[in-house]
Amino acid sequence: MAGTGGGGLPGGLRAAGDRLRELPGPARAGGAVAVLALAALLPLAMPYVTANAQYWDTILVQIGIATLLALGLNVVVGFAGLLDLGYVAFFAVGAYTYGVLSGSARYSVALTEGTAHAASLNPVWHAYYWLFFFAALAIAVGAGVVLGAPTLRLRGDYLAIVTLGFGEIVRVTANNLSSIDNGPRGLMNIPNPRIDVGGIHYGFGLSPTPYYLLLLGVIVVWILLLRRVNASRVGRAWVAIREDELAAAAMGVPTVRMKLLAFAVGAAVASLGGVIYASQIGFISPDTFTIFNPQFGSVTILAMVIVGGMGGFAGPIVGAALIVFLPNYFRFLQDARVLFFGLALIIVMILRPQGLIPSRRRAAELRGGVRDETVFDAARYGVEQETIFEAERNAE
Repeated sequence: MAGTGGGGLPGGLRAAGDRLRELPGPARAGGAVAVLALAALLPLAMPYVTANAQYWDTILVQIGIATLLALGLNVVVGFAGLLDLGYVAFFAVGAYTYGVLSGSARYSVALTEGTAHAASLNPVWHAYYWLFFFAALAIAVGAGVVLGAPTLRLRGDYLAIVTLGFGEIVRVTANNLSSIDNGPRGLMNIPNPRIDVGGIHYGFGLSPTPYYLLLLGVIVVWILLLRRVNASRVGRAWVAIREDELAAAAMGVPTVRMKLLAFAVGAAVASLGGVIYASQIGFISPDTFTIFNPQFGSVTILAMVIVGGMGGFAGPIVGAALIVFLPNYFRFLQDARVLFFGLALIIVMILRPQGLIPSRRRAAELRGGVRDETVFDAARYGVEQETIFEAERNAE
């Protein structure tokens, strides 16, 4: 009988995963390009696969948004080891920032109050609206720093409680600012994106395909950037904080700055997902951003990261795809699908506590060994710090 390892899976599967990780760089890059091309062609192939292509195209957009959120939360939870239960707050910040700046909030308030000229305030897409994507990103980064600042001395369960409170503060605030964001009635007629460059005039409209391709592009860019950050001193500092914050601080890691950076980076990605979500749906309300929302709630996003595998890139993507796809695929079971979905999560956590596709670091920890060249090396970090200090002293 084949031996088992890696949390109950056959040793042959674990060996196959190890061989996949050890493929040369060009082979892995070629595989990534092939997967990306396949993902881009999915909307074109959908009509040939199912009669309900429009519905499943919408599910693809939901998977894209969930993937973006999972990759962002993975920075906070998987890389830096900071348990964040209020991550949906940054998603809401991005969506509401875009709704307010685009004029949708002003129109919605006027419509609710019965103002005579409400129809003239109906927002229409303008070329400069693309700048609001970056404005929402900047505001969310500030929100991430605001959240990170009071949590610098907290760890574990205490940090989780504070972030949980932050998520509720954002939702309740949005629910009570009726004069600014129309409160519980939500924002209506949020303008859909348009591209007007030279002779190109293309409106995204209500079709899910352009939003899916936009999300796909954003995800690819984000992964490329994050891979560079993960391989840098910042990535090693995050690993050090995750493994032992006290030891990391003793070796010269600027823990305060690095924790703030993790919150800010994660918040930026969530806000971008919020902007795309708001522009596609055209309507948002505080109820969309509850912590236990089965679609994009903080707990759901955290489950995507844990089930897929923390600390890597493929894991959160797979976790997001499964957690969005499976409940919709088994929707014919109605309420019973929630029961089976919960059982599936329990089984995965028993058999694969490190996640379906864990990072090499995470898998090595649960096997009792270390096989990741990106593991934080305290001696190496100390030597680098000393080299920098020596160069600064010589320059003076």
